[in-house]
Amino acid sequence: MTDTIRVLLVDDQQLIRIGFRLVLDAEDDIEVVGEAGDGADAIAQVATQHPDVVLMDVRMPGMDGIAATAQIVRRHPAVRVLVLTTFDLDEYAFGAIRAGASGFLLKDARRAELVSAVRAVHRGDGALAPRATRALLDHLAPHLGHPAPAAPASDPLAELTDRERDVFSAIAQGLSNTEIAQQLFLSESTVKTHVGRVLQKLGARDRVHVVILAYEWGLA
Repeated sequence: MTDTIRVLLVDDQQLIRIGFRLVLDAEDDIEVVGEAGDGADAIAQVATQHPDVVLMDVRMPGMDGIAATAQIVRRHPAVRVLVLTTFDLDEYAFGAIRAGASGFLLKDARRAELVSAVRAVHRGDGALAPRATRALLDHLAPHLGHPAPAAPASDPLAELTDRERDVFSAIAQGLSNTEIAQQLFLSESTVKTHVGRVLQKLGARDRVHVVILAYEWGLA
């Protein structure tokens, strides 16, 4: 039996929360455990409701979604944040990614896309398409505080095997497990195992965090 994915909805518009709740509660493996209208309330509810995934709007009055995401990720490392945005490749969405979100989703995403994104983020995959991954890399340089990624003093991938390095490189390109399997001639189950080991050895939250690390280390 699949464990139920506990979801917290955060948006200042009640109608949007209602719409997402109707979609997610219709799934057998997803349960909406709470709703919040701003970042401060979201932080409080994460502490009491213990969600697995937070659907987080970024533009809200009071504490916005970027600040709330940063605090939630810092206080509750196991919680995954999926950012909701109105515009594809929105600057606020990238700000939330840098703050620790595991991906972003358009508010007008289709039902199947919403459900798929929640499940992907819950299992540790990033909800970020390859095109968006490359755009994220383009946006990172001016916001990381230095004009170009600095080379690390030592090899940050020293603990990885050769195959795990290949998988790391593929993740940094924004490839899915299926695409990695095809590129490296591996089964998807083997890829999943390698991805898990890469995340563990690098201390990365998820695939999106790997992309950011790769850029910061000059390996993207």
